Amino acid sequence: MKNIIVSEIKEIKDELIEINDFMYNYPELGNEEFKSSKLLKDILIKYGFTVESNLANQKTSFKAVYDSKKDGPTIGFLCEYDALPDIGHGCGHNMIGTMGVGAGIALSKVIDEIGGKIVVLGTPAEETDGGKVHMVNAGVFEDIDVAMIVHPAEKSFNSGTSLAMDAIEFEFIGKPSHAAAEPEAGINALDGVIMTFNGINALREHLKSDVRIHGIIKEGGVAANIVPERAVAQFYVRSKKRNYLNEVVDKVNDIAKGASLMTGATLNIRNYEISYDDMRTNEVLSKVFKDNMKYMDVDDLEENRSGLGSIDMGNVSYVVPSIHPYIGIKEGVVAHTKEFADNTITPKAHERIIQGACAMALSGYDVIMDKELLKAIKDAFENK
Repeated sequence: MKNIIVSEIKEIKDELIEINDFMYNYPELGNEEFKSSKLLKDILIKYGFTVESNLANQKTSFKAVYDSKKDGPTIGFLCEYDALPDIGHGCGHNMIGTMGVGAGIALSKVIDEIGGKIVVLGTPAEETDGGKVHMVNAGVFEDIDVAMIVHPAEKSFNSGTSLAMDAIEFEFIGKPSHAAAEPEAGINALDGVIMTFNGINALREHLKSDVRIHGIIKEGGVAANIVPERAVAQFYVRSKKRNYLNEVVDKVNDIAKGASLMTGATLNIRNYEISYDDMRTNEVLSKVFKDNMKYMDVDDLEENRSGLGSIDMGNVSYVVPSIHPYIGIKEGVVAHTKEFADNTITPKAHERIIQGACAMALSGYDVIMDKELLKAIKDAFENK
């Protein structure tokens, strides 16, 4: 049966490569991926999927379903397709979207016989707005038993970790006055921002080594001879685990509140971007995928990838057993560059698309066929 899945995906290889290369040539920013999402939906419809659009109030999202009408688990394959400004597909989301639909189509060729259901999800704006977070919050993943996505990288890695992240903005509102003639009449909002930075720098000594806090002064006044009435700082706060990140964010917020008290400026706190949870890889499902990567002759797999960035797949991993492995396209190439984008349309990348899609489809097949395996995956999820 696995040979059938592999042969089926090779049958549509040319179509998949055409989709991948089209998205490279016509990159679209997050929440503007109208051509890309239509392209992915069209091929899924062609191969018998029922497609629903506009999930979680996201115009470029979609859910494509192929149901065998027989008992069995629901296998989720995730697609991304947003690009970066100026660079294009420097994170390889054209490959991610192509592998997701390829896996779904390949597994659909045998699912009428083996049972279960396939769901291919189009998840927009990973780079900017965390489409998967909105979909998690809207309950889109509630009927999915396992979720998989494969990301291109310089090397192939097993699914690992990422950092939970909150994006926090501190707005200080003071009172303007002439900085030379009547400074005593003013309340300096910029002082609140500067004290917040100083307080955070003092806090670093007392935080775990995995914490990352980096920020900017977005607004700091309009003229040197006017006491700044308004000042704004924005920070990303990250940590390996969501529960510890919450503790750190409380400390950072308290620092800003202290700065507000010291200066007399009014403080407003808000999340200026969506929050990401850390990636909780399901190790049982990860081993299944690793074995199927070897089955597909991907022999450059490295250890689990411990990411220092943040991904919206982390939020998915909190509600459904999930993996986010990587497949190598060229050693030494750096993500979020034009060079990386160019390497998503090479013969090596085209080969990797087939291998990655097959490995996901084969992993879905294993989960459907082995009830004990599915139980082990769910037990590992609950224990984590």
